[in-house]
Amino acid sequence: MMTAVNTDALIAVWQRLLADPRKSWVLFEHGTCVVLTAPAGELAVQAGEILAEFGPVSAGSPAGDFSVIDLKGAEGWVVTGHHNDVLTYVAPDEPHEQSHIAVGLFGRSKRHQDGTELRVVHVEDKRPLADPA
Repeated sequence: MMTAVNTDALIAVWQRLLADPRKSWVLFEHGTCVVLTAPAGELAVQAGEILAEFGPVSAGSPAGDFSVIDLKGAEGWVVTGHHNDVLTYVAPDEPHEQSHIAVGLFGRSKRHQDGTELRVVHVEDKRPLADPA
């Protein structure tokens, strides 16, 4: 069962975790963040296309795989999947149990939900401003 999402808290966590001033990223409703290594055009659309392909979970496929990263700059964990730039934040109070398997399964379910609903809650556009010639 998913807990209520605090969008402002999620944005603050990702801003701490992705402090590189050159990284553009898009945050989805349940905590999945897509880092855009080659940002172009409408970032929410670009991130949505990536998440639509790499977010939903298919049992027995690479889409079911995950890894758990213990955070140093924030409480909680980041759960990765089969795309290096799709990351899901799991807060310490979300999973019923704090083992890596429980955290990973919880994060994977959040990624699946974001990958099927595709509701953008924040866009962090770090592209340099064009020179007004």
